[in-house]
Amino acid sequence: MAASDAVIELKGVERHYVQGSDKLTILSGVDFSLRRGEIVALVAPSGTGKSTLLHTAGLLERPDAGDVILAGRACGRLSDDQRTSIRRNDVGFVYQFHHLLPEFSALENLMMPQLIRGLPREEAAKRAAQLLDYMQIGKRGHHRPAELSGGEQQRVAIARAVANAPLVLLADEPTGNLDPVTASYVFEALEALVRQSGLAALIATHNHELAARMDRRVTLADGKVVPL
Repeated sequence: MAASDAVIELKGVERHYVQGSDKLTILSGVDFSLRRGEIVALVAPSGTGKSTLLHTAGLLERPDAGDVILAGRACGRLSDDQRTSIRRNDVGFVYQFHHLLPEFSALENLMMPQLIRGLPREEAAKRAAQLLDYMQIGKRGHHRPAELSGGEQQRVAIARAVANAPLVLLADEPTGNLDPVTASYVFEALEALVRQSGLAALIATHNHELAARMDRRVTLADGKVVPL
């Protein structure tokens, strides 16, 4: 992949943690990139650094060495405020648990990141409704999370992650809490959203059936991203 095709690049990224007198290396010179409209599966056993990779790529953690290049901009050494601003606008996160705000409706949960970004309330509501319709849960927009099924909750979480039209979607076991049929349905909705919007998506999953449906598969070995 040419560098110009990449939406996000990790170049020589290292991540270490200190436990007492020991230095634990999680990421060791990771080189990895995603292009627009591409969905990549990250398949690796627990404890190998999947979450650390996602958090570093998503600017939640700062690399100890190397850099994260997002839309051509080096982000690894930016200030916390700068990285927060970029993350709010250009990166979407989906986790295994939906983390929706329980006191707000599905529609309001989608409006929240847009309002924080500064969009007028009317515009945020319109886009939120469009996203819920696209995820085929528009009729459930005024229901709170507790009134939604697990699959519906996760589709709302995915829609919320892309509410600000980010460049990159990072998902950590987004279907891990769902039964196989619901997981497949949620993935279909996620895949359609990525294809339609041109997002670059990295999805950590233990589900090999879903991983096989993505554009390519990678894993973590000795702190590096390698193809499967």
